[in-house]
Amino acid sequence: MFKKILVPVDLAHIDAIQRALATSADLARHYEAEVCYLAVTTSTPGSIARTPEEYERKLETFANEQRQVHGQTTSARCVNSPDPVSDLDDTILNTIEAVNADLVVMATHLPRHLDAVMPSHGDRIASHTNVSVFLVRPD
Repeated sequence: MFKKILVPVDLAHIDAIQRALATSADLARHYEAEVCYLAVTTSTPGSIARTPEEYERKLETFANEQRQVHGQTTSARCVNSPDPVSDLDDTILNTIEAVNADLVVMATHLPRHLDAVMPSHGDRIASHTNVSVFLVRPD
């Protein structure tokens, strides 16, 4: 049913998305699908990497570690952006098409009143693509 699962990740917050990572691994195993990990970074040095190239290498290492742990085919896609937070939705939508993903699995937060004014990333992705979107709430 699913062939490629896109999973947006932030290497600085891996602990916060463990449930989404486990869900994507389980779905990939069930459907024998590839998991493509997407990260958006900036040119300025950060807590994870000093350059976009270093961040990309760390993302590829992360994808390989996930492959070894869970046994599915993985890939990594790193996108450089001047403002990763504001560009995240468009980057995810563009990457869905670029990698030919047919499912997006992403971590999300519990609903808040502010979501009525500023929708969550998952809400916007689900309403602007024709692929399935699986939002995973925290524990």
